[in-house]
Amino acid sequence: MITKQLSIFLENRAGRLGTVTKALGEAGVNILALSLADTSDFGILRLIVNDVAKAEGVLKKCNFVCMVNDVTAVEVEDKPGGLARILNLLVDKGVNVEYMYAFSEAETGRAALIFRFDDPGSAVEHLNEAGINVFADVGLG
Repeated sequence: MITKQLSIFLENRAGRLGTVTKALGEAGVNILALSLADTSDFGILRLIVNDVAKAEGVLKKCNFVCMVNDVTAVEVEDKPGGLARILNLLVDKGVNVEYMYAFSEAETGRAALIFRFDDPGSAVEHLNEAGINVFADVGLG
């Protein structure tokens, strides 16, 4: 199963992240997960939101460069070794992780791992075979 993620390119200067979150909030778009990575000149903000099309439209109207990417969301128990188990399985099957980020929900004891794979079809197949929950809708509990 594939989850849609927005990747937004941000100038590395004060206020840009706030501008994005304010615009999305005013449009009623809920941010479910995010990751922000930077270089010396710009950052890449990766978002999982409740309405990708609406968020993309809002951000483009605000002159942000953004694109929609396919990522894979995996549910795991939020305990020591949970991530290692997933990564070991993927390594054993020859699947490369391009990047990932995660969030957890304390009430449920579960975590969501968001992966960008070089071969998502193969990754999902191997995860499903191992009984690991791969899901399309991010949000636990």
